[in-house]
Amino acid sequence: MTVDELVAEARSARDRAHAPYSEFRVGAAVEAGGHVYAGANVENASYGLAICAERNAVMAAVLAGERKLDACAVVTDATPPAAPCGMCLQTLREFSGDPRTLRVTLANLAGDVRSYTLAELLPHGFAPEDLK
Repeated sequence: MTVDELVAEARSARDRAHAPYSEFRVGAAVEAGGHVYAGANVENASYGLAICAERNAVMAAVLAGERKLDACAVVTDATPPAAPCGMCLQTLREFSGDPRTLRVTLANLAGDVRSYTLAELLPHGFAPEDLK
């Protein structure tokens, strides 16, 4: 899958976000095992119960049996494109394999696209191997 196709999946997921409180709609798509899994942010009147798009996408992949992500795209309407929050970055780290190779593409509705490695966005993430 190309980066543009992954961004398109994230943009489509963003259209289905439930963000009546913040009105900050986010869509994410992760590629794993040759498949794409999408997620959108879902807010709740009890604000702490909201879940981010990135974690929704990762959980969909995990529920499908995937344990290693190949790529991630996040779409917002922010300028510049918004990066995932710390909780989402740590979740991506859990399933990234090598954070130096997992590409995280950030895009907005204006067409601005930026690409980073997970290691660039989360240089000191906690990894499963740190438990040993």
